[in-house]
Amino acid sequence: MERHRQATSQAAYARFIDTPQLPGLDGLRALAILPVIWHHATPRLLPGVLGKGAVGVDLFFALSGFLITTLLLRERRATGTVRLGSFYARRSLRIFPLYYVILGFYALRALQTHADSAVAQHFLDGLVFHATYTANWFLNYAVPHPVMFAFSWSLCVEEQFYLVWPGLVALLRNRALLAIAMGGAVLIDALAEHAFFGAWLPPGSLGLRMLTSFAAPIGWGSIVALLLDAPRGFSCAHWLLGWRATAPLLLAASIGLLLVPATPYEYLSVTLAALIGAVALRPDNGLAWLLGWAPLCKLGQLSYALYLLHITALGLVRKFLPQFQDSALVVFALGLPVSALFAQAAHLAIERPFLRLRSRFR
Repeated sequence: MERHRQATSQAAYARFIDTPQLPGLDGLRALAILPVIWHHATPRLLPGVLGKGAVGVDLFFALSGFLITTLLLRERRATGTVRLGSFYARRSLRIFPLYYVILGFYALRALQTHADSAVAQHFLDGLVFHATYTANWFLNYAVPHPVMFAFSWSLCVEEQFYLVWPGLVALLRNRALLAIAMGGAVLIDALAEHAFFGAWLPPGSLGLRMLTSFAAPIGWGSIVALLLDAPRGFSCAHWLLGWRATAPLLLAASIGLLLVPATPYEYLSVTLAALIGAVALRPDNGLAWLLGWAPLCKLGQLSYALYLLHITALGLVRKFLPQFQDSALVVFALGLPVSALFAQAAHLAIERPFLRLRSRFR
């Protein structure tokens, strides 16, 4: 029995290492973007689980940590090093073109109305922070009006992760040291969130904002990737997460944590990262029927463009159907397909030409 288990684990590890594009991740991206769109379709914060759609961003974070770390480790295994210049070129071609086009449109709109709009003036005052992915550190979100382009805070968190983590992966050859470093970042973030550093970093201080801008799900996603990359770690994870029922159970556990009035987001972060690991470990996991569904995969492939454009789509629905602007169901049901159309157009016109250039930096 033990030999059979080891042989099964070794075969699964070989399949995992040799699979260039892990199945199920696009489906998970779709499960991340859908609650985010719902969250912004609601006219006000709803009670209970219906008001926790922002958790989709946590799933995005965990996916980013897992995927980026996996790609870096695979490059290091294949070439003996991490070519940071090529990595940043690929990331730039993936992220920057659409981001700066959308940011430019927001800036043009704000310039048209800033004389009569505190919202637009606030956006223009902070434009340099949006352009440099530092809005989560320097922009004042505690204002008595909506914050234009506020959703960029999560993109700032991801870009700051991309800025630091690849260099550490290139520098530290030992996976255990990398896991310790990332675990330390998660711990420091948790302590900062619970005011442990209050004596040195008072509420509202720049230092505290910088410490708490780290997203624990990114850390846990990276740790899961480090675990799966090592044969021994993969064997342990395969024993824990390699059952067909594990992925559905972890998804149910995530929903269960959201049903708790005061959701323990530390546990939720670990659960989301484990869910990603369970999906990546086994292509025929118990959620494969859902995550492999073509419409869901398509939404996942467009998730970045959807994230950047869904606020505009929802705003248009509210503008042209003002009688339904307070109905979250109507705004979501109509805003989702409009968002998808915008995202597909943006992908074809802006993203795809730049994505073709990425092959030069493989």
